[in-house]
Amino acid sequence: MIGQNVPRTDGVPKVIGTARYIDDVPPLPGELWGVTVRSPVARGVLQRIELDPSFDWTDVTVVTADDMDDEHNVVALIEYDQPVLAKKQLRHMYEPIALIACADRDKAERARAAVKLHIDKQEPVLSIEDSLAAKHVVWGEDNVLKKYEIKQGDAEAAFQSCELVLTGTYRVHHQEQLYIEPQGVIARWFAGQDGQENLKILGSLQCPYYVHKALKKTFDLPDDRAHVEQTVTGGGFGGKEEYPSVVALHAALLAKKSGKPVRMIYGRKEDIEATTKRHPAICTVTIGCKNDGTFVAVKVDCLMDGGAYVTLTPVVLSRGALHACGAYRFQHHHVLAKALATSTPPNGAFRGFGAPQTIWAIERHVDAVARALGRDPHDLRDQNLFNEGDTTCTGQVLSVSVGGRACLDAATKAVDWKARRANIDRFNEKLARDGKRVRRGIGISTFMHGAGFTGSGERRLKGKVAVDLTPGGRLNIRSASTDIGQGTETVFRQIAASVSGVPFEHIDLEVPNTTKVPDSGPTVASRTVMVVGSIVGKAALEVAERVRAEMKDSGGTFAEAGDRLLKRVGGTVSSLQQYEPPVTRQFDEATYTGDAYPCFSWACDVAEVEVDLDTYETRVLKLWSASDVGRVINPILCAGQVEGGTLQAIGWALYEDVVWRPDGSIANARMTNYIVPTAVDAPPFETILVEIPFPAGPGGAKGVGELPMDGGAPAIASAVEHALSHELKWQGSLLPDLPLLPEKIFNRVRQLES
Repeated sequence: MIGQNVPRTDGVPKVIGTARYIDDVPPLPGELWGVTVRSPVARGVLQRIELDPSFDWTDVTVVTADDMDDEHNVVALIEYDQPVLAKKQLRHMYEPIALIACADRDKAERARAAVKLHIDKQEPVLSIEDSLAAKHVVWGEDNVLKKYEIKQGDAEAAFQSCELVLTGTYRVHHQEQLYIEPQGVIARWFAGQDGQENLKILGSLQCPYYVHKALKKTFDLPDDRAHVEQTVTGGGFGGKEEYPSVVALHAALLAKKSGKPVRMIYGRKEDIEATTKRHPAICTVTIGCKNDGTFVAVKVDCLMDGGAYVTLTPVVLSRGALHACGAYRFQHHHVLAKALATSTPPNGAFRGFGAPQTIWAIERHVDAVARALGRDPHDLRDQNLFNEGDTTCTGQVLSVSVGGRACLDAATKAVDWKARRANIDRFNEKLARDGKRVRRGIGISTFMHGAGFTGSGERRLKGKVAVDLTPGGRLNIRSASTDIGQGTETVFRQIAASVSGVPFEHIDLEVPNTTKVPDSGPTVASRTVMVVGSIVGKAALEVAERVRAEMKDSGGTFAEAGDRLLKRVGGTVSSLQQYEPPVTRQFDEATYTGDAYPCFSWACDVAEVEVDLDTYETRVLKLWSASDVGRVINPILCAGQVEGGTLQAIGWALYEDVVWRPDGSIANARMTNYIVPTAVDAPPFETILVEIPFPAGPGGAKGVGELPMDGGAPAIASAVEHALSHELKWQGSLLPDLPLLPEKIFNRVRQLES
């Protein structure tokens, strides 16, 4: 089954409309509709909450922070710093202050408007620069949420002997996940068999055990009285990693106080305004090299905007720092990464998880170095790209499944890089002679992405999977890994079928529910196939081997032997497996040295663009992507991940821009003015799957989910620069900042011309 294009097992119900998303779940008896009252200021002190006495509150449930003690008024995640409901200090616009529930949805909305908040406004801190300057301290003593430093060798000393030392600063912006289905949960309390209160959450989410942890803390519940179940989920991209805990806590508070089930489904505007986004960043990169282009030393100073609370910022910053030196050999490395607090909604998980921010910077700077040396950007990359046996900035030796060069070769061969670039130069000269006001360009990026949790993360997680034998010789996979559109259900079945010999159609998946499935770890970090899939395979193999032993002893078919085995052992035949990372050198969290990831996935993107010289609108004509994700389990699903992630990268590069007003509110919190690429904007993709197996992955597979987000933006920027190079001569980077909106390119060109 490995390598086969098996149709998606969840495809038909999604296509014909029978898949049941959270808001398709029929109303429960007595169900109420829940809404949130949010802060109208980005920073301030809440003095009191006033309920309009002229409003009829008789059938309305209201919850505030006064309904909880301070110990339990926290969203349990990495740090217990974010309140479920703000009590006094308001740290960002849209911070939740009160909750309302009513059977009448329209009345719930009117009740929300009938809540008056008395607030003493304070000056917000809305940028990295202001936070760094600590004009107003919004966190601790210096607004620093987290800090990492990575050192190998002595970069500063090495710069002194380099023949070229070049420094550049690069900026990236917020990005909204914009999953098709907004945030939503249903919460209900019920009495268990022992008469104790139990809490059940149904929701659109990525990580059931994250929500489980949050519920246990806020409501002081033991493991077996908090039940979290994923419904069919319409996309996540990281936006449904940690934030569903907040929605679940809010719905559960309303359900507890009202004694009735509560449904909370965000509208699009509220979803964009209140939820987490990609961390903005400012990265200053210095590369020292020889005149022949050999890289010697690199230094990266990275500042990320964490927003008002910690959420997942430490691990986002960590991954950003670990990818900051790119896919290149350096003898000396120095990375200093800080996350700063601001008065914007907390930033959190988004596909790529910090790596796209720093990969943007290093890739842009490699282009700048190529320009300074008069080198082809492909050739400079080819000269310095990691090979097997090279060492990363943490001292990790790349000993297996190192596919960067294979990806570079595959992509540039498909493009015919040298000839195509020369043809574009000649074509642009003709366009200029003919008075045409468009130019074409081609650009490239090479990059890698760590698969699995960083450092000792997988060892701490102890991700588990169970596989059960069920009547008729079927296997049932129990895992907390969720399918959020990427095809997990299908791929897990393929892995189990391949190792066990059980027919694909005889393998079932348990709906992710914390009461029924072990904690496999979160559905994040490009770990689902490589990490969880590997223990799915081990568990399925162990169960199948027990059945085959029964067949050897007593004969019969697999199904007959399985049923005999179930009867003989009393009805339960299961295998519970726990992941053990294949690490050569343990990661040291204090020094940030050692094996940062079990392995890396690799890719090379090449983009061809057309730029209008009057409007500076950019159109991607074609995008080639060669990706090494190890052995490909399902080629069509894998290519879909690459193309979907690359289209998101195109959106981040060319279209998407969260517009913040001076008061800290968002001006474009709708799909009509937060612009993302649609099918009409998607260029032709040529997706090349390079297979360099990772021995510890199932069938040799590695991670694919995040990798495509990393390289699209710098490849497009490189192509735009090439398109404009016929008109402009410059040093450094023409386009150091995202997004590449027409007006921003226009302003940058005018700045350079002056």
